Amino acid sequence: MSELRELTEARPEQVEFRVEDMDCASCMATIRSALERQSGFEGLEGSPVSRRLEVRFDAAKTDAESLRRVIGDLGYRALQIEDATVEPVRIWRSHRAKLTYLAGGFFVAGIFVRLTTGQGIPTPDHGFGTPPGLSGLLFLCAALAGAWNFVPKALGALRAGVLDMHVLMALAVVGAATIGEYMEAGAIAFLFSFAELLEGFAVERANASVRALMKLSPEVATVVRDGREVQVPAQEVQRGELVHVRPGERIPVDGTIVEGTSALNESAITGEALPVDRGPGESVYAGSIAHEGFLRIRSDRAASSSTISRMIRLVEEAERRRAPSERFVESFARVYTPAVTLAAALVILLPVLLFGGDFQTWLLRGLTLLVIACPCALVISTPVSVVSAVTSAARNGVLIKGGESLERMGEVAVMAFDKSGTLTHGRAELGSVHVFDGSGSDDALIVAAAAESRSEHPLGKAIVRACRNAGLDFESRVVEGFEAIPGWGVRATVDDVSYAVKRAVHSNQLPADAPLDEMRREGRTVVLLSRESTGGASRPVALLALEDGPRTGLVELAGDLKASGIDRIVVLSGDHEAAVRVVGRAMGADEVHGGLEPAEKVTAIEDLEEAYGATAMVGDGVNDAPALAAASVGIALGAAASDAALETADVALMGDDLGRLPYLVRLARKSRRVIRQNIIAAIVLKTILAIGVPLGFVSLIVAVLVGDMGASLAVTANALRLARVSPAE
Repeated sequence: MSELRELTEARPEQVEFRVEDMDCASCMATIRSALERQSGFEGLEGSPVSRRLEVRFDAAKTDAESLRRVIGDLGYRALQIEDATVEPVRIWRSHRAKLTYLAGGFFVAGIFVRLTTGQGIPTPDHGFGTPPGLSGLLFLCAALAGAWNFVPKALGALRAGVLDMHVLMALAVVGAATIGEYMEAGAIAFLFSFAELLEGFAVERANASVRALMKLSPEVATVVRDGREVQVPAQEVQRGELVHVRPGERIPVDGTIVEGTSALNESAITGEALPVDRGPGESVYAGSIAHEGFLRIRSDRAASSSTISRMIRLVEEAERRRAPSERFVESFARVYTPAVTLAAALVILLPVLLFGGDFQTWLLRGLTLLVIACPCALVISTPVSVVSAVTSAARNGVLIKGGESLERMGEVAVMAFDKSGTLTHGRAELGSVHVFDGSGSDDALIVAAAAESRSEHPLGKAIVRACRNAGLDFESRVVEGFEAIPGWGVRATVDDVSYAVKRAVHSNQLPADAPLDEMRREGRTVVLLSRESTGGASRPVALLALEDGPRTGLVELAGDLKASGIDRIVVLSGDHEAAVRVVGRAMGADEVHGGLEPAEKVTAIEDLEEAYGATAMVGDGVNDAPALAAASVGIALGAAASDAALETADVALMGDDLGRLPYLVRLARKSRRVIRQNIIAAIVLKTILAIGVPLGFVSLIVAVLVGDMGASLAVTANALRLARVSPAE
């Protein structure tokens, strides 16, 4: 008992915070460093884009409030998130925005005084101990108001032993004010504060899509309890409860229609704008809108576990899965920032000590380098790009599992497809029955349906459905000893006779006149019903040919994929080669491979990647799991109907519309270009400015205006363009 108590006490707890003004990875690194010094801290995950932190801790050594105070001591406002969602403070109405407006007012007033008193803007104030005039006092007020946004964070970072952007800017403001450069001090404080507001605005814009997803599920549901309608919070609806939905209302749960018919707008889930008709027995998703007709729906799962709730959770988790570019930028910034800071110190000291340079001049240039060392534009460019792309995709029915999946998708050169249910309608239908032993085709169909009645395989269900549609009675047959063998078929005893329904059929198992090859040339999948004997021998009873026709628009899909940058299209299927080739020809695929076992699909994917580069595999996310995992990017089709697909695939198409694939390719490739543009532009701009500082070509104000605020504004504006990529392009 004592050991059990110790294990229970040792289990870490977790608390989630929303940190309002954590705008980039530099802020998160400072918080992490401070928490690591707190006894009981065990780990931290989160994203500066979502401004959320999940902190794991040992409850025996610390608590959530102590951790919150540590973050607060760094100058950040941390709010604990429990069951309710904390509504974010609008960036332009926040406390730091008001301080920035105040700093801007003082700065503009200082400029006005200079112009009206004939001093002119270029006139320097500097000189140690030089008392400020009226314009200088206004600039100092601007510096104080603006610096109030970041000096507390700078002090917190210093206590945590971190040299972050707030420390650099604080040093620059203090240094400029000390040597009498009051206008520069005010400009740094005001422009840096304004740049942080712009970053915050970019983050807010990136997260607006996630909040829009959250609003797609209604807050209230009408349920039937104790025989009468009552309205309850949607999150309280439990599995099995009856929910009533009237025209114009959003469906609050995933469920099955018990009564009623309606045209539903499912665009929140699948991205498909056109309404679809749903009736009794059909599944519906939370967030869909009923256009017409009253619906009675039985909840299939709790509202908190609905498809759209899981989508929101996965999109939020995607923000934390850092892209390779983001990891590179963070690694680069860890080297770049201290290197430029050291260069700033050398710029201040070496010319003065070795060449007798003017201390104030070189101090000003050193402070300018400190401003350029701020990595804001670098560290925010990639996460904002990723979140903009991921949330835009989610709105259009495509769920991308983070920056790494997005970047890999942008490199894909080959797209491989499963056949059944992916390139075909996914609903096999019985085409014909050929019997061998002289019995009627109806008798053979009844026996096959009875044997398959307990099977979950799509082909087995097709046989059962055909028998039922023909009005034949198979349910009265006595079925015993049912055995399903994956990849082979089923065995069962029907009315005391042993039968097998086999998926793999070879000509040597059949009479010479069997129409096997003819059936396969027609693109049909053939199964064999055989009577099994105790000695292991079997006698063929009938061939059942099933067909699953290709989807419409495959030729157009292939053309759009090629136009989007995919070099090669391949079909990989476990179905018979002839049936696969029929679909391959309908699509215009470059390669077609049929009769593949799951392990052989994996080998085929590996061969494609070795020959042509990054390969994406498109399948249903369940039967094709090994191939999806082996590919550079696994894409699950129709993931809204499959928990496994939604959770395991790199990319999930929520509906079964293959037309989303060209959009996905375009979005991923554009994202990769935007991320590279941002990284290269930020590095090149800061390098040019850094070179120009010692030469006297770059002033302190230019460094802030161009190197910090301008660069941050440019990369975030470029990143937010990804939110406008549309499937209709």
